[in-house]
Amino acid sequence: MEILQIILIGYLVIINLIGFAVMGIDKKRAIRGAWRISEASLFLTAFLGGALGCTLGMRHFRHKTKHWYFKYGMPAIFAVQVFLAFYIYTLFSGT
Repeated sequence: MEILQIILIGYLVIINLIGFAVMGIDKKRAIRGAWRISEASLFLTAFLGGALGCTLGMRHFRHKTKHWYFKYGMPAIFAVQVFLAFYIYTLFSGT
């Protein structure tokens, strides 16, 4: 495995763990009535590669599930990311 692939996989693991965590942190803050993480920040985390983690966190913590733009937006971002990953992989793998 090339070093670039290892770095990319490591990045994706970390950003998805962050996505999962920010959903849990925001849910906890919502319950306490404390300062919240902005919706823009949650979506930015998803766009940066953490859509799977955000989606899993959203479902696990039952957070933001009543907002249609989260309920459908996070999985849609993930689907686009998977499509782009396969497209880029086939583009560079020569198959």
